[in-house]
Amino acid sequence: QVQLVESGGGLVQPGGSLSVSCVASGSIFRFIHMGWYRQAPGKQRELVASITPSDSTHYEDSVKGRFTVSRDNAKNTVYLQMNSLKPEDTAVYYCNARMGLQSYWGQGTQVTVSS
Repeated sequence: QVQLVESGGGLVQPGGSLSVSCVASGSIFRFIHMGWYRQAPGKQRELVASITPSDSTHYEDSVKGRFTVSRDNAKNTVYLQMNSLKPEDTAVYYCNARMGLQSYWGQGTQVTVSS
């Protein structure tokens, strides 16, 4: 069982930056494939970025060059740095941990991009 707690969401103006983080419980974080998803009102949840235990990263096309996912295994934490934010980035951002067939979710953190 892995528990995930996100933090760092908030309100930011278009073009601004925001960082969200996710702390995982347990001692096997370094072996876990981590991902950031988001869900906007009326839309399906979508993968934004992911990072493997070996630090390979993947990004959804609309965030490439603007978002950066990273992890600190010593702190059991995965980060999502979001730059050049756009109103269409507004969503609840969820942290996901995947180990084989098991998948765990955090409670989500709201990111709102608005002037």
